[in-house]
Amino acid sequence: MSEANRGARGVVPPRETRASLPEDLLELAAATAREAGRMLVDKRPAGGPDVVQTKSSPTDVVTQMDRAAEALIIERIRAARPDDAFLGEEGGEHGGGSGVRWVIDPIDGTVNYLYDLPDWAVSIAAEVDGAAVAGAVEMPRRGESYTAFRGGGALLHTASGTRELRVTERVPLSQALVATGFGYDAGRRAAQARVLTGVLPAVRDIRRGGSCCVDLCSLAAGRLDAYYERGVQAWDIGAGALIVQEAGGRVEGLHGAAPGPELTMAAGPGTFEALHALLAPLDPLRD
Repeated sequence: MSEANRGARGVVPPRETRASLPEDLLELAAATAREAGRMLVDKRPAGGPDVVQTKSSPTDVVTQMDRAAEALIIERIRAARPDDAFLGEEGGEHGGGSGVRWVIDPIDGTVNYLYDLPDWAVSIAAEVDGAAVAGAVEMPRRGESYTAFRGGGALLHTASGTRELRVTERVPLSQALVATGFGYDAGRRAAQARVLTGVLPAVRDIRRGGSCCVDLCSLAAGRLDAYYERGVQAWDIGAGALIVQEAGGRVEGLHGAAPGPELTMAAGPGTFEALHALLAPLDPLRD
């Protein structure tokens, strides 16, 4: 396993070989996510960040810090890899000719960040020819960094050390702690609440933390047993899904579809199948 996935601090210039590329991309993703996370903590306005835009609804907000973090991330990556493409939550899509695309969520959990709640994260994933091969999730307020590269496993780095991640397996739904999230549109929230009434009696309990990638990393770390949500985007799950998969979990949509806005489900072996069987008849794709 490379020094990248042990939490190295420096940015290593890319070496364009297929064998080393995922690890090189992870080095850059992890270092950049750490820098953006530090900036978001250090430069957060004392009275809270200003909301500069709303998107799908008045409660779906963008702050000036979202934009500043995404700009920093793109600047750092472009300095090292000028020919790569980008997909960012705030800045949209920018093409490139290298076959590598960076999928960026500068603050996943913006409302938590706005209210100074701790569960938000910087998420950076790198795709090669359309498939995620490296991902880093930085949670500055928790003091946690999550990293994974394809075929290399998933790790949690903290001040006390580094540990390998593994999802829980074959947890009966009645004993499963399940995370979910809700959309910003009032109609969608009402539909999601109806689905939840069918889930809640069948599981140990529900958690709603407000950040998709925090939930996925918590699942990879064994702190949750399952996760599902309608409405998540590519930048929400880009790094977190890879971290779950490298920790032994499954991340899919309904009936084998790819995870994405229609539905994303994640859990370990055995638990995933039970979660799917529970959700499918509840019509979780309705709005």
